[in-house]
Amino acid sequence: MEVLREKVEEEEAAEREEAAERAERAEKMERMTKPAEVSKEETIMTEDELRDLDKRLMAIEPPIPAEYPIINKALIDVTKLPPSYTSNSPKEEHLLLVADNFSRQYSHLCPDRVPLFLHPLNECNVLKFVSTTLRPTLMPYPELYNWDTCAQFVSDFLTMVPLLDPLKPPTHLYSSTTVLKYQKGNCFDFSNLLCSMLIGSGYDAYCVNGYGSLDLCLMDLTREVCPLTVKAKEAVKMAEKTIPKKYAIKPPRDLTSRFELEQEEKRLQEIKDLEEKRLREEEERLLEEEKSKPDPLHGLRVHAWVLVLAGKREVPESFFIDPLTARSYSTKDEHFLGIESLWNHKNYWINMQDCWNCCKDLVFDLGDPVRWEYMLLGTDKPHLSMADEDDEGLDDDDDIDDLAKEEEEKSFDMPPSWVAQIEITPEEFETRCPSGKKVIQYKKAQLEKWAPYLNSNGLVTRLTTYEDLQCTKVLEIKEWYQNREDMLELKHINKTTGLQVDYFKPGHPQALRVHSYKSMLPEMDRVMEFYEKIRVDGLIKREETPLTMTECYQGRSDFLSYRHINFGPRVKKLTQNSAESNPRPMVKITERFFRNPAKPADEDVAERVFLILEERIQLRYHCRDDYITSSKREFLRRTEVDSKGNKIIMTPDMCISYEVEPMEHTKKLLYQYETMIHLKNEEKLSRHQAWESELEVLEILKLREEEEEAHTLTVSIYDTKRNEKSKEYREAMERVLHEEHLRQVEAQLDYLAPFLAQLPPGEKLTRWQAVRLKDECLSDFKQRLIDKANLIQARFEKETQELQKKQQWYQENQVTLTSEDEDLYLSYCSQAMFRIRILEQRLNRHKELAPLKYLALEEKLYKDPRLVDFVKGFV
Repeated sequence: MEVLREKVEEEEAAEREEAAERAERAEKMERMTKPAEVSKEETIMTEDELRDLDKRLMAIEPPIPAEYPIINKALIDVTKLPPSYTSNSPKEEHLLLVADNFSRQYSHLCPDRVPLFLHPLNECNVLKFVSTTLRPTLMPYPELYNWDTCAQFVSDFLTMVPLLDPLKPPTHLYSSTTVLKYQKGNCFDFSNLLCSMLIGSGYDAYCVNGYGSLDLCLMDLTREVCPLTVKAKEAVKMAEKTIPKKYAIKPPRDLTSRFELEQEEKRLQEIKDLEEKRLREEEERLLEEEKSKPDPLHGLRVHAWVLVLAGKREVPESFFIDPLTARSYSTKDEHFLGIESLWNHKNYWINMQDCWNCCKDLVFDLGDPVRWEYMLLGTDKPHLSMADEDDEGLDDDDDIDDLAKEEEEKSFDMPPSWVAQIEITPEEFETRCPSGKKVIQYKKAQLEKWAPYLNSNGLVTRLTTYEDLQCTKVLEIKEWYQNREDMLELKHINKTTGLQVDYFKPGHPQALRVHSYKSMLPEMDRVMEFYEKIRVDGLIKREETPLTMTECYQGRSDFLSYRHINFGPRVKKLTQNSAESNPRPMVKITERFFRNPAKPADEDVAERVFLILEERIQLRYHCRDDYITSSKREFLRRTEVDSKGNKIIMTPDMCISYEVEPMEHTKKLLYQYETMIHLKNEEKLSRHQAWESELEVLEILKLREEEEEAHTLTVSIYDTKRNEKSKEYREAMERVLHEEHLRQVEAQLDYLAPFLAQLPPGEKLTRWQAVRLKDECLSDFKQRLIDKANLIQARFEKETQELQKKQQWYQENQVTLTSEDEDLYLSYCSQAMFRIRILEQRLNRHKELAPLKYLALEEKLYKDPRLVDFVKGFV
């Protein structure tokens, strides 16, 4: 505390100088204001006016801000809380005394600073030290192991309640268990919970009591850009420099007029300057609109956040976390205006550095007692190394031992946390947001979050981007989905162009990856991308327009890489459901192939074009590595027979070819004829595959419409609450076990007890009574078997009569019935027949088992130890 005393003495000397200056200024003001006081004395009020003014002043009731609790205390059942919530242990009482002593010294040495936030009240109105309110806890969920996911969970799970007095810390600091139970709290409650989770995860985290900006304290993100709208920076690929060839042809002489080029450049530069000026003015106007109004309490608003120091968990640099928004900031960010104190579960530190430049110049070396004054000596932060001159006097081992003993006597360990174990149930972890929904307003954007399975279509996040700051004109909408049976993950809707893009995870029945479209009607502009490793045909992408279809392939055995189909106008007009029965006529099919290393380049086709209407086929072969041109061939496809039925002979004019290196066998008509026949078959196959592609598009569109209407959600087999099949199986197993238990209990029942109860208590059983008991028990059991058979028979006859009546009604009204009525009738008949069949089986089974049950009971009675001595003579 010596550093504090020196600093206080300097501040007191400065205050004395300021007081002398204020006295001089006061004397000057008195001389200047004497005439004004004389004029005031002339206006003297009467007694009636004074009484009237006094009454009016007494009638005014100034609003006294009452510290209302964040959580209604009537809802908190104190009897269910652990004893540590309602009382303090001796060590905690000792700690409170140490804290009071520390606070008095601090107030005496630093009278100009605000009181310390040391021991607020908890939910039971018991004073608790802030460090003991932290409960380091490692959550059992892998998602809550890193700081970003922990901060996001706290921000989503709790509802922010602003401080009643923005200039003072709260009088109450609730435990994390209570805050989690009621899902609301102020910035101190947020920071307390987040810091407990981070320390439990291994971070060097601290709660900070300081001052923040207006936007930070009120969780106002309307001037912040939504993180989901920030696009990732694409890596700029450096263009590879081409090595100039040793022998190159000189380019032709440039005859363009330089004057005209200069004039054109000047004109383009003027247009560019005007555009830049317009954009600059527009940007300045937008910045003026976005600029916040000056805050009269700037620098005075109290706020709490979390500090994470570098070192543990491989954190390279210290940073701040705002628990209200889950955003991370640099320690030099302008939103954080100053720090009063900070604490963790082991100690409490006061900031002794000047915050005139916000937190930009603060050094977070907690082992430096000049910058950070700690409360307890048992801190785990290393102290600064002492100078060499100071070390000279401590060379003696005895002096070092004495200092160590003195420090041990003064040290005080922090008592354990009084807060119960922090627990988050799987339901709470999954639901997250209060009531399952949360809305966050950003700059020109609105982010909505829902809990999984809350929406029937699986929607969990929606980001709406607007064009203006008032958020009136929608630009685009992004929707994220989870647990969809159709594997839909993201839906991107552009309201300006009307383009909609659907993104799917692996597992779609048609292996869809991306589907972009403007309309779900067939034969419209659309692009489909597929997972090529899942599809057998290796299709990667399919683009469709009203007159074309383009497909890209990869990894096929026939080395096909590209297919483009041109369609012609229909003869018949397209109706809503006639696309399948009335396909578009194909005009041209273009196919390209990858290089097949097993074939020579002159025989490996690179591109083939089927001109269907012109009856021509064009081929282009791959080019050799040492050649600059490739071979080409064109066939004039004709029918095999003429109008009279005669076969057409292959002629040389039916094949036009250009060969880089002519070969003898390619000039023969037989080779050309076989090639043309093969190409005609390939043309039929290509047309069939194109037709199948059209049908597949229609099938995908129909499937997507059904999926959007149904939007079925998948449930994990481990989710026993939502999985209906698992739930039914579990209930069936419980039912079987319950029935088995009832059978065991029934087997253990005393079947003679009702009849023995009729006898006088304590009387010995006679032979005549034993025989009568046996006969009554058998006759009673026989009657119960008969009653059960009659009951089953009555139900069987009732179901049969109702079915006959329903059939008679159907015969009478068969002509006027609708299809829905017929479906209901058939469903009823099916269910009725099922019930009748079951009753018939039960009745037959009862008839078979009734005699066996009767004989089994009779045998038990003869063997019963209470009757065996009396009835053995009747066997």
